[in-house]
Amino acid sequence: MLKVNEYFAGKVKSIGFDSDSVGEASVGVMEAGEYTFGTGKPEEMLVVSGSLKVLLPGAPDWQVFMPGEKFFVPANSEFNLQVPEATSYLCKYLSK
Repeated sequence: MLKVNEYFAGKVKSIGFDSDSVGEASVGVMEAGEYTFGTGKPEEMLVVSGSLKVLLPGAPDWQVFMPGEKFFVPANSEFNLQVPEATSYLCKYLSK
């Protein structure tokens, strides 16, 4: 079953799904802007198009991720994003 989510007054939209090959995941698009997200489970984020400037928990510096690049976010944490243009992503929710 698909689950549609909307955050930040509609500036971030995602569709959650569960599949045998990927597991629990969501695909989505973020409009340009700055966002802070919280995690429950650890996450693997893959940039599909656009780019993300990311400040990961405990990291001293921002990192830029381009299409095809991924980063990992620990469980029960927050991470900050600066999105310079509309950007699409695939988020996999990993086992704890």
